[in-house]
Amino acid sequence: MIGETTESFECFGGRCAVRVTDPDKPSSLAAVEGARHTLLEAHRTLSRFDPDSELSRLNRDPRRTVPVSPLLRQLVAAALSAGLRSGGLVDATLVDEIEACGYTESRDFSVGPAAVHLSARGGPATPSPRAGWCELAVDERAGTVSRSPGLRVDPGGIAKGLMADLVAETLAGFRSFAVDCCGDLRVGGTAGRVRAIQVGDPSGGMPLHELRIASGAVATSGITRRSWVDADGRVAHQILDPATGLPAFTGIVQTTAVAPTGLYAETLAKAALLAGPDRAEAWLPYGGVILAEDGDVRIVDALTRVLPEVLAA
Repeated sequence: MIGETTESFECFGGRCAVRVTDPDKPSSLAAVEGARHTLLEAHRTLSRFDPDSELSRLNRDPRRTVPVSPLLRQLVAAALSAGLRSGGLVDATLVDEIEACGYTESRDFSVGPAAVHLSARGGPATPSPRAGWCELAVDERAGTVSRSPGLRVDPGGIAKGLMADLVAETLAGFRSFAVDCCGDLRVGGTAGRVRAIQVGDPSGGMPLHELRIASGAVATSGITRRSWVDADGRVAHQILDPATGLPAFTGIVQTTAVAPTGLYAETLAKAALLAGPDRAEAWLPYGGVILAEDGDVRIVDALTRVLPEVLAA
């Protein structure tokens, strides 16, 4: 029996894990260690909370066009892609807004799910009329990123989805692999192994559903995991309505999306949550799970004409 090489470690403000199955044990060990190094380096490069990170230096730079590393160019391109694909619902340029809500540094999050559920009532989120994400531009030939001076980028889940994809590319030749970037999961491998993926209940109960996937990605977006009480005593969380710059309470607590890539799954999951209960399913063409504020769980089946090879029977 071929064993699985696994490593789990703290990264991106949570827990990451890499799993590789292959008969060549030394190669799988080296691949897992290389993946760990890649993710930790990405965390150091892309952290909004480290003033010395390359992302923080870009966000402070007064120039319109700034030379940056290939990884930071990929992140900015991913932020632009997420904005385009979501029609502006997934906006990675809301740094001023998230800081105004109280998320200025890496912190402990101790507000329980019940408090978040009951803290506010709202409606579907809408894009920001400012549309800062539209100003992002990447020039690969020049090795630069351009944006209006003062416009800052907050990678959030986009970085996790992107890094799951980049690591997956290095592991594609192994029999089976799984990359988990704090809940953004990318799986695949030459053997076509089907993996059972549990969709967790944010309240700590039994799993909401089990997905079975041989190749592709799963991402979950929710309002309970990173939540806090703001200066005015109100419960806040990290997923903002771009139009208002305030935490979005759309009637959905959590969405899980399946997609071909981690970045796409992350974009779809967040867009579905922000769209609200009546429109969320339209953002899950590859399937997924929606948890409403009233506790209703909706299982969304994939459109088989979209991605038949990703979903296992």
